Amino acid sequence: MQKARIKLASIDIDKINQTCTYIQDIADKTGVHMRGPVPLPTKKIKVTTRKCPCGDGKATWERYEMRIHKRLIDLGLDERALRLVMKVPVPDGLNIEIEMIE
Repeated sequence: MQKARIKLASIDIDKINQTCTYIQDIADKTGVHMRGPVPLPTKKIKVTTRKCPCGDGKATWERYEMRIHKRLIDLGLDERALRLVMKVPVPDGLNIEIEMIE
């Protein structure tokens, strides 16, 4: 059975959850089998920089962290449902990948 695999990634978890609910509503309306959203491991990007650029004074550090949240959704292959998923409003900063798998 063929299905569409949708991968969502963003630094804002609210945007991901909102888009997931849109896709769930589409699956409920069209009656397509949906698996997910499956939370994938959060990628943490850490950057440590020195507060004082000249090197004099105390060795104090700034620590910055960016988290990339990911979700995975498997959707049964239905032309009408896929067309509706393509029309889902995508907020800025949200990355969506749709691929067909067997």
